Amino acid sequence: MSEAAAFWHYFAPDYASARERFVASAQRAGAQLASYRHPHASGPGGIALSIDVARLGAQHAPKQLLAISGTHGLEGAAGSAVQIAWLENAAASLPLDVAVTLVHGLNPYGFAHASRTTENNVDLNRNFVDHDEPHPHNPHYAALHEWLIPPRWDHDTLAAAKAATDRFRDTHGADALFNTLASGQYTHADGLIYGGREREWSNLTLQRVVEDHLAHAQRVAFIDWHTGIGEYGEPFFLCFNAEGSELQQRAAQWWGAGRVLGQRPHGLARPDYRGLVFRGVERFLAGRPMAGAVVEFGTRGPNVSLASRLDQWLRFRAPQAPEPERDAQLRADLLDAFVPVSSLWRDSVIRHGLAITAQTLDGLARW
Repeated sequence: MSEAAAFWHYFAPDYASARERFVASAQRAGAQLASYRHPHASGPGGIALSIDVARLGAQHAPKQLLAISGTHGLEGAAGSAVQIAWLENAAASLPLDVAVTLVHGLNPYGFAHASRTTENNVDLNRNFVDHDEPHPHNPHYAALHEWLIPPRWDHDTLAAAKAATDRFRDTHGADALFNTLASGQYTHADGLIYGGREREWSNLTLQRVVEDHLAHAQRVAFIDWHTGIGEYGEPFFLCFNAEGSELQQRAAQWWGAGRVLGQRPHGLARPDYRGLVFRGVERFLAGRPMAGAVVEFGTRGPNVSLASRLDQWLRFRAPQAPEPERDAQLRADLLDAFVPVSSLWRDSVIRHGLAITAQTLDGLARW
């Protein structure tokens, strides 16, 4: 299939369709396939959930790309589409010493149920902390929690919540507000960006994936596909290699220093993100070097934070007083906030996603 094929060949309408397309594309590309089935959670209508892995390249290739979709479940359709487009268009041209491992639907429950979080309402991208140690402290979250996830979703409660967050911003600053809302919290299980109290199934399974498929990797490139931050349809890079390190510089060489260095999401200081998948993979690789980034595709700019709150409201508050017409429209709004239906946005994701993957593999081959 040509790269020029329309976006709907790659974007699937739901998790089950995305999984089917990914597996079929991987088979056509001659990939080694593995599936890690969820032992107890299921999707709508009881469908099976799994993390699917496609691996291409020599078994003992010393350089490997690990690319993940669906860490935040409902964002998964975008990363899935990029993975499928790459399998259909570029998988046949790998250098001899480079392999690729594609992890599809790392959070299959969230992907299937159109939620950013797991079956336990855990933000998987805050779950990779050491749960045997005291959990990171988010000192201001508790004071804002009831405003962020209000009992009702209407003009009055949203206006009151905005007034509360505005007061916090006026007192503590915009950077402190963003950090409170985005860095992660470990105290409110029904709250925003909840990191959990123990390792999620997806966390444990990703360790198995790294052990099973990257055992021979000596150098690793990493991409975790996300949506939300950045200009509409444009990629935004969050590199978590140490500031000023050789690995950070390598990522900057691959993708451009202007994209990688000194990035400020929504124009604000980068939050003190805790428990990232990035950190987990670093640990699983046990000292082998890894350069990479979370790559976002922008949607609603700073307003995407409201959609994250809507996700939690639909999960915990809407069922207490359901209104089918209201809830259906809000769910459609939530989906569009993270994976817009616009053909312009989806075409941009495919175009940029393929280019970024090609840049990564070219840089990895030269490493």
